[in-house]
Amino acid sequence: MAVITHARQRSKLSKMIDSPGGVSVGVALTQARANIEAKRAEAMAVVEVQIAALEAVVPPANLDEQAFRLGEAYRAANAVIDAASPFELLDLCGAASGLCDLIDGARPDQTFDWRIVTVYARSLRLLQTLPLEQTAARNAVLDGLKMVVERKLPPKAT
Repeated sequence: MAVITHARQRSKLSKMIDSPGGVSVGVALTQARANIEAKRAEAMAVVEVQIAALEAVVPPANLDEQAFRLGEAYRAANAVIDAASPFELLDLCGAASGLCDLIDGARPDQTFDWRIVTVYARSLRLLQTLPLEQTAARNAVLDGLKMVVERKLPPKAT
């Protein structure tokens, strides 16, 4: 029986990883944090704009318009998540994610309770303005939003 072997070629990436020099993991992480922190003001401006966009979404006049309006709200909430997540603003991300879940669960043949979008927009605004140290107030807002999700979404099958 013959065995055929192939000479394995090393990839450029593996050669770079194995080569001496470069920076340590700790230094790389510190540099990455500094680079991300430099973008915080820009990201917070995006959060501000997207919360304002969510507040400005007009409730749909009928079912035909509903999908478009829900899409606007979804994109604004998703943009909040995109801008806030690199800075571990978990409260904003969690609230915006809850709205996205509710919009995902909306049935196209039923009128969506638009008060939900209004409540989430106001809650995002409140979470944005509350100091991070006020954890009790922030948790109260998030708990209220979780109750909305639990009431409006059908339970997941396990």
